[in-house]
Amino acid sequence: MTSRRDTGQAPAGERHGSGRVPYVALLRGINVGGNRKLPMAQLREILAGLGHGTVRTYVQSGNAVFTAPPAEPGELAGALAGAIEKRFGFTAGTLVLTGEELRATAARCPFPAEQLDPARLAVLFLHGPAARLPLASADPAAYAPDEFRLGEREVFAWFPGGMGRSKLGEVLSRQPAEGVATLRNWRTVSRLLELLDELEPPGRPG
Repeated sequence: MTSRRDTGQAPAGERHGSGRVPYVALLRGINVGGNRKLPMAQLREILAGLGHGTVRTYVQSGNAVFTAPPAEPGELAGALAGAIEKRFGFTAGTLVLTGEELRATAARCPFPAEQLDPARLAVLFLHGPAARLPLASADPAAYAPDEFRLGEREVFAWFPGGMGRSKLGEVLSRQPAEGVATLRNWRTVSRLLELLDELEPPGRPG
């Protein structure tokens, strides 16, 4: 992931209001090695063009928060992926979570996140259940000193030596046979949670 920060807001984004709820979009495989370029300003334009409000992005790996009327996240992901393909000519793997889903994922982290380097703690977000991954039947000792834990639709991973030459990191970077999977470090997860709280603090009535 790039370290350059981008927390821009779409100029056309409406403020969060009644009838809208927060969502998080995670894209896979864009802006890597100069390929599949998708500037975040244009991602914000696309999201606003789909009718979403209060659009904000974070760094260049394809992370956005926005508000929309209640809808199935899969439908929102499909619409966003289609709009990206129409504009840029390539397919970007796209996951959309509700704000509450991201908060619940973070709460399930089995590692002491507050005590660890957020660049070495990561979450693999999945389209389907983590139990369906080949990693579910793997021997954790085969990836030591790295560690992983299966969640519901995510895999939590700790890389004490960093992800650079990690065998576990290489496995997690593979696209699953079905659906979309995309990896984010804990720094990105934490920043997305902060952006969500700016839209709608936890516990606020809808």
